[in-house]
Amino acid sequence: MCGIVGYIGDREAQNILMKSLSRLEYRGYDSAGLAIIKGKKMRLAKKKGKLSVLVADLKANPLEGSTGIGHTRWSTHGVPSDTNAHPHLDCKGKIAVAHNGIIENYLELKEKLQKEGHKFISETDTEVIPHLIEKFYSGDIAEAVRRAVKVLRGSYAIAVIHRDEPLKLVGARCDSPLIVGIGCGENFLASDVPAVLDHTKEVIYLENHELVVLTKEHITIKDFEGRRIERKPSKINWDISQAEKGGYKHFMLKEIYEQAHIINNILDERCKKGSISFHELEISDSELEKIKRIAIVACGTAYHAGLTGKYMLEEYAKVPCWVDVSSEFRYRDPLVDKETLMIVVSQSGETADTLAALREAKRHGAKVLAICNVLGSSIARESDGVIYTHAGPEIAVASTKAYTAQLAIFYLLTLYLAKLRKTAAPAKLGALLKELKRIPALMGELLEEYRPEYNLLAAYAEGFKKYYHEKHNKTFFLYLARNINYPNALEGALKLKEIAYISAEGYPAGEMKHGPIALIDENPWVVCIAVKSRTYDKMVSNIQEIKARSGIVIAIATEGDKEILHHNINYLVEIPKAEELFSPLLVAIPLQLLAYYVARAFGYDIDQPRNLAKSVTVE
Repeated sequence: MCGIVGYIGDREAQNILMKSLSRLEYRGYDSAGLAIIKGKKMRLAKKKGKLSVLVADLKANPLEGSTGIGHTRWSTHGVPSDTNAHPHLDCKGKIAVAHNGIIENYLELKEKLQKEGHKFISETDTEVIPHLIEKFYSGDIAEAVRRAVKVLRGSYAIAVIHRDEPLKLVGARCDSPLIVGIGCGENFLASDVPAVLDHTKEVIYLENHELVVLTKEHITIKDFEGRRIERKPSKINWDISQAEKGGYKHFMLKEIYEQAHIINNILDERCKKGSISFHELEISDSELEKIKRIAIVACGTAYHAGLTGKYMLEEYAKVPCWVDVSSEFRYRDPLVDKETLMIVVSQSGETADTLAALREAKRHGAKVLAICNVLGSSIARESDGVIYTHAGPEIAVASTKAYTAQLAIFYLLTLYLAKLRKTAAPAKLGALLKELKRIPALMGELLEEYRPEYNLLAAYAEGFKKYYHEKHNKTFFLYLARNINYPNALEGALKLKEIAYISAEGYPAGEMKHGPIALIDENPWVVCIAVKSRTYDKMVSNIQEIKARSGIVIAIATEGDKEILHHNINYLVEIPKAEELFSPLLVAIPLQLLAYYVARAFGYDIDQPRNLAKSVTVE
């Protein structure tokens, strides 16, 4: 969850580290800190709050030196405070450690270290690490780190410096991401690629139980047993401008408006001469033909993409499919075997619960296919095959473009499997692919209609804010849909909760009478996804039931639908007409924008909502 960075070279480290941390603030933002060595002196700066607080402190008290580490925190152990902020030091103030992850045996280690005379000042699990390294140190910081990590249990990526060895920067990882950026006369450590892209596009992805020692000129990778490892660097094929706002007020809004372009690129890349290609898949057609069932496992927004995938895979590929939340999958005895294809979905490729579920499935003999955005991530590396979404960096904590990119991959995978398994007529599949290729243009039209300068959804959001205050905060949102758009109801509610802190729930509309209808009076606002579909008449009936109880209805309907206007809805949002199968790609956009404008109306921090971080790399 947290972001860690490290630098060693000839330049002043402070500005480099702070710029790198600004690229990683989406990973955590309740405190931040730096430790920098100059000569054989190490200075520390740590502040509670967002990175801007540390920036202000460093203006008054800059840190000089060309070797350093930095951290931006998402708290697990200990409240946000200056003391609990990273980096943490050993007793003598010679060793500094920045850590992302959770040390599960920290209490046991802490008690032993205290008995040996070590003094602790924070509430964090991380503080045991510098004290362990201090215990094992005998003149070689890399060896001390190697011995220390072998007694740690849990997940971690760490960056370590020692005051007496200023020409070394050490990193180690276990189940938390860590990369090396390769410079010229300088090198970098970071949790994620955007942190180093101002300086290099050559990176090495560390794997589990690996330790790296950086000097200005050299990079040495070893496993935790001390054996040397050779690994070629990877070339990053996207530009740092993709991780910048580009004139938009928020990253989330920019990423919403990138979606039509991204989906178009996915289709252009994957669809050639009427055929669908997954060149990086590495699971053969013969293996896919033998699959008897599909299990889709993911968390949060990716889980909703997986739920949508279930509808299309079962209808067109004719293969039984079930969807599970990653954190639940790993703690039961899942019925997967060598005839099961497990599809894991993760934007970052580092989601801890999804990674654990992947490993559990492989232990049971299942083939694992990853749908992932980040090249070289743990999930991509450990899966039998991977399909990259190539959505570019997603900086806003609330996922938008990654979601629709995942949906696009599910559509293509469905058509690919249907053709392979001969479960749909070639003419039908060709017509569906042709229709899918129309969707990016329709998304572009929809985004243009709800452009930032004048947005009907922004007016709706202002109306809700006024109503919310008039009702003394009693109102809330229900999201209702049927069939393939039901997961969008869940996703719309999640977006509102994530960034606007409004109570919201998504339901299959047919379940409304089995409980949720008890909540409906004049207070709830009900978002009804009522696009033209095989269940349209059923959705209209739900709208009538809501209006009969004075509920406030926002209807998402198909452009040109005159009937919907006869049902006394309060607010109407239209999407272009498209095949029902592909409507989730269009419906997602107004749901995202509605959440965005409600959050903006209330003045919340949209890109960095409270208590959340982008990559959930701890349980």
